[in-house]
Formats: sequence, structure tokens, C-alpha cells
Amino acid sequence: MSVIDDYLSSVSGRHRELLDQLRAIIIEAAPEASEAISWGMPTYKLNGNLVHFAPGKSHVGLYPGADGVAFAAARLDELGLRYSKGAIQFPLDRELPGELIASIVAFRV
Repeated sequence: MSVIDDYLSSVSGRHRELLDQLRAIIIEAAPEASEAISWGMPTYKLNGNLVHFAPGKSHVGLYPGADGVAFAAARLDELGLRYSKGAIQFPLDRELPGELIASIVAFRV
């Protein structure tokens, strides 16, 4: 069992479902990345922190850093997703935009 498995064992419901999907997308886009907990969040590392992810109150968050958000900002706007300098929020009541997430992770790689 990995540190991310341990972290996710305390999460349930829709949060867990989306976090599992997000994790699978990250692993597929960056299979060489290693797992860790950093800043209290599940993290994938490759030459430093690649991306973090975590549950929020009514969303799951992806934290690809400022450059990852800037890379995807136009598409995030098109999808009506909330984001800040280094974080993207995916609401619980919507499906994850898998291709967009994979492209952000690939960009970060």
C-alpha cells in the first residue's frame, strides 16, 4: 500500500470516485512519476513536485503550479471551471475533463 493509498483510504463517496479517476489520469500521463505526500496532499514527483491533488468542500482540486494553470487557462475558461494561480477546482457534480487533465500533466512533465 502506498502513501497515497493510505491518504485516500479516509476519503469516500463522490470525492473518492473523482480522486481515483484523477489519480489514474495522472499515472497514465506520467507513469515514471513517484508518489508522495507533500503539503499534506497526494503528490506525484518527477524532478520535483509534478502535481498535487486533494478533496475540497464541493470539489476535487488539482494543483499543477502556476505554469500548469496558465497552460490550461483558456480551456478552463471555456469549461467554466474555477481556478487560481496554482489550483484548479473540479466540481463534484461534473465529470472530470480527462483529456485536459492529461494534457496539463504532460505539459508539467
